[in-house]
Amino acid sequence: MENSSVEKKFKTPIVLVSIIIPVAVVLLFSIRLKDFGINVEPLTFLPPIYAAINGITAVLLVSAVIAIKNGNRAIHERLMKLAILCSVVFLLMYVAYHMTTESTKYGGEGMIRYVYYFFLITHVVLSVAVIPLVLFTYVKALAGQFENHKKLAKITFPLWLYIAVTGVIVYLMIAPYYAN
Repeated sequence: MENSSVEKKFKTPIVLVSIIIPVAVVLLFSIRLKDFGINVEPLTFLPPIYAAINGITAVLLVSAVIAIKNGNRAIHERLMKLAILCSVVFLLMYVAYHMTTESTKYGGEGMIRYVYYFFLITHVVLSVAVIPLVLFTYVKALAGQFENHKKLAKITFPLWLYIAVTGVIVYLMIAPYYAN
């Protein structure tokens, strides 16, 4: 398949996925399974797991950049696929948690409250924005357009890394307020 046809083939699905995922998350975030008579124990054990997955994603991203800078394209590719997989697993766990558990209110006061909400809001907003960036960056690599892949990755990487790291920070900041 010709390089430009690979990009054309994936353009519409990427745009659709980039719209559907955030909309679905917002909708699912507001749904509680118990409201539909589905008795599922709250999945309160998930936040530290998905926070750890965010941390693993950050390590994978940095390792992937190191691999490609050292000329190891195969390792870079594997690490990036794992980072994408981790992000998908995070998303599934995050939605499952919020469909079974009431949201936790942040209890910090003073300046730390503003810091928390800064991290939370930028984390959420950028996590929506990064979806098409990750997918288009990946497709450019699939298409063998490595110069274009590299240019887009220079935008995608720091945003995705920020999201992964702030996911851990947000968890650490709100963890003391989770109901036991």
